[in-house]
Order: sequence, then structure tokens, then C-alpha cells
Amino acid sequence: MLYILITYFAVLFVVSRLTARHSTDSAFYHGERKSPWYLVAFGMIGASISGVTFVSVPGMVLHSGFTYLEVCTGFIVGYFAVAYLLLPIYYRENLTSIYTYLNRISHEAYMTGTVFFIISKLLGASAKFYVPCFIISRMMGWSFPLTVIVMLLFVWLYTRRGGIKTLVWTDSVQTLCMLVCLGLIIYNVYDILYPTLSVSKATVGQILSGNGTLPETERPFLATVTNFISGIFIVIVMTGLDQDMMQKNLTCRTLRDAQKDMCTYGFAFLPVNALSLLLGVMLVGVYNYQGIPLPDKADDLLTLYCTREGGIMLTLFMVGIVATSFSSVDSALTALTTTVCTLHLPSFAKHIKKRRTLTHLLITLLMAVCCIMFERFNTTSLIDAIYILVSYTYGPLLGLFTYAMTLHSSTTKAVTTSKPYSIFLICLASPLLCYALSTYAASSLGYRFGYELLLINGLLTYLGLWIAGKLSR
Repeated sequence: MLYILITYFAVLFVVSRLTARHSTDSAFYHGERKSPWYLVAFGMIGASISGVTFVSVPGMVLHSGFTYLEVCTGFIVGYFAVAYLLLPIYYRENLTSIYTYLNRISHEAYMTGTVFFIISKLLGASAKFYVPCFIISRMMGWSFPLTVIVMLLFVWLYTRRGGIKTLVWTDSVQTLCMLVCLGLIIYNVYDILYPTLSVSKATVGQILSGNGTLPETERPFLATVTNFISGIFIVIVMTGLDQDMMQKNLTCRTLRDAQKDMCTYGFAFLPVNALSLLLGVMLVGVYNYQGIPLPDKADDLLTLYCTREGGIMLTLFMVGIVATSFSSVDSALTALTTTVCTLHLPSFAKHIKKRRTLTHLLITLLMAVCCIMFERFNTTSLIDAIYILVSYTYGPLLGLFTYAMTLHSSTTKAVTTSKPYSIFLICLASPLLCYALSTYAASSLGYRFGYELLLINGLLTYLGLWIAGKLSR
């Protein structure tokens, strides 16, 4: 197992050395705008599927059947919206950090959006990276801090010079590894099931009706529509307004290439996630056939099976989870470095390369500290809280960008700087109000908000900015 990981690391390191030759700041931040669109599209599949997703999606069949595909269908529309609404703005403004667009409102809006992104991305990426590091540390018999340090050290080594230019190529390699591993795992599970024909219509029906979910014919139509619409806005906010997700797309030669890239990998999400859910169904069939009780936690469905089987299954699982984890965390580190370095830091003005190198190293260390602290607390409730916090921070970004685009197309007055921290307070108040609304609805009305809370969050932010703009006239 160790030899396989070392070989995998070596391949990525060789690719990074080849792509980082004659690297410049322009190459680190936006790849000199020379990336082939099809390569970016392929690499973005792996970058958008974190180690957590690789582990969790197969287990979704236990509690929600195939309803996640409704969200994935909405993703396609969302990617088209990003391609034809947001990408033209980013290319027209020639942006390196997409949050500089918020200067259209005010400098405070730009700083607020940047701070929200930095905090949410640092915590969110660390929480996502914690899960695969925890799994790998158990499988390899390493201590958790050592696993985190080794993994992040390697990511730092292959991203520190080439930045986004390198990631376009390494993410393509990692996406290929992830898809091959997923395909081979499905093939091996099918090979076990084929003689028994355990995967049948009855098995699928059991999953849909016997594990806490409703058959498709009994599900409320409103739930399907809500999932679809939520999928659209999840992509708009968590891809189109996320520096991490947009930075590779902005490396394409032209706007048209970037749009082809965005739409292509948008379509790819549906079949990839459908394969993951199919794997979940097949695993349920294997568990039933072998008389093994299903795990209490749905996320453990794939992990426990591969661990128990060992051999080739464990190897494929390890490579798959490393590929998705690296592809996710390397782009997060680069995006955070880019966002911080585009801030106005006069003390570093004459040392651009030194600033970039130091910032990249410090962010890597911060992420390592966050991962180790998560393990030190040793509680899943903390990780769940981090995910909730991160989901709330994207609402204000939606409101800020919507307000900025409104200013671009109308005479709406921007929020002035006469009241210090007014924009920051509005963006802070919106998630707090949403949290209060969600808590009240769950306790008093018995209604649990889902992805739609993101839209309410963004709407509250927009209304707050609009009211503040009116009052500042």
C-alpha cells in the first residue's frame, strides 16, 4: 500500500515539475490564460468531488434513495447560468480574484466578501480534508498529525511553484485516477453479485422504501422541484461565487473556451454521481447476500466494505480517496493564496514573489493546524458544525454579488462608507437571522429547512444592502 501511494505522489511531482518550468506570478494565479478548455473541464470533475463526496455519495441510497440525482440535474442548469451570467463579467473585468468585482459597491464590500471566503474556505477545506486523513491514518497505522503533515507537505511541494498552471494538469491526472478506481470498484462488486443476481428491482425497491425513503411515486412533487431548484443555486453560489472553483476556469484562453469548459463538466456530474449511487445499490446487495448488517452510518457503506475486503478493493479505495482529496485541497490552497495576495498589502509591494511564497506556506500550515484541532476535539458534532457554518457564509456572497450586478445594470445607489462596517454587519446579520429562522421552524413548526435556506440568506443580505443604499442617499 505504501509503495502505491509513493508511486502516486511521484507521478504528481513529475507532472508539477514539468508544468512549473519558467513559472511566473501570472502562471501561478491564472495560468497565463493558456489552458486548454477540455483539460480544465476534465480536471474540474475531480476538483469538485472531494474525498468526503467520494465516500458519502454511495451511502446516500440508504437514507435518500436516488433523490440526489434531482439535485445533480439542477447542477447542469446552474453551470449554464454560471457560464453565461458570471463568466462574461469575470472575463470582461479581467479578474484574478473574483471578489475584486465587489469594489463596484465599495472597498468595504470587497474586503467583506474576501474575508467571508477566506474563513469559509479555510474551515471548509480543512473539515473536508480531515475525513480522508482520518481514514488513511487508520488504514496505514500512522498517527493522525503525521498523516496530515505528510499529505499537506506533498500538496505544498507540487503547488508552490506552478500554482494554478500546475493544477490544471495534476487535477486531470487525479480525475483519471478517481474515475478508474470508481469503475474498477463497481466492476469488482458486480463480479461478486453477478452469480446471485442480488441487484434486482426488488433490491432497489427495498432501498427506496425500507430505509427511510419513499418510492418515487409517493414523493411529493414539491420535493423534487425544490431539489432541482436548490441544485441550480448551489452551483451558482458554491461554484460561480467561489474563487477556488472559478480560478481554473479563468485560465482558459477565451471566454468562449471557458464557457465550453463549464458546460461540459456540468453535464459530467450527472453520470458520475449516478455511478456512485449505483455502486451504493450494489453494495447493499452484497451486504444482504453475505448476511452482513448495514452500517449505522450511511457514510461507512463503502469504507467498511473496502476495508473488510482488503487487497485490490482497499488499494482502489485508497487511491480514489487520495486523488479526490488532493484534487480538492490543492485548489483550495491556491485559491486562498491568490485571494490573500490580491489584497492591498503595502508592506509586501516590492516583494511580490516573496509574499506569494510566504502566504502559500502560512495557509498550508493553518490548514494543518485546523485538521489536527478537529481530530483533537474528536467529535463529529464539531465537523457538522463547521459544515453548517460554511454553508451559511455563502449566502452573504450571493447577496453581495447580486447587489453588485444590480448596480452594474441600474442606477441603484451603492452603500457608502460613511457608516463604517455597515456592509460587514449586514453580511453577518443575515446568516444569524437564517439560523434563528431555521431553529424556530424546526422546533415550533416541525419544518426543517434544506438548501433553500441559502436563497433566504442571500435575499436577506441583498435587502439589507438595498435598504442601506437607500438610507445613504
